[in-house]
Amino acid sequence: MKTRQQAVHEEIDGIKREIISLGHIHPGSLSMQKRSRGGEYWHLSYSHAGKGHTEYIRKNDVSVVQEELKNHKRFRELISEWIGLEIELSKIRRKSRGRSEKSGQSS
Repeated sequence: MKTRQQAVHEEIDGIKREIISLGHIHPGSLSMQKRSRGGEYWHLSYSHAGKGHTEYIRKNDVSVVQEELKNHKRFRELISEWIGLEIELSKIRRKSRGRSEKSGQSS
């Protein structure tokens, strides 16, 4: 029977494998904008290193950028899950150390 600590380690390993398999990532959002004089264009907005950035995206690059944005969103979800599991693992280890210290004191 698996302990919770072993199960958490396995979940973390699964997250790491999925992160590696994601492919290219890019933060931000992509939106269609309309020009005042007519016409439309794709606009990518994102923040990196504390600075805001914007880029025009060619129509034939939109699907690639959308995939990168989707991968980045999944990356962030996985990192959040990983952090939650690491917090749980830390609590398990502290509780385990507490038990071993108590059993060592009774000698």
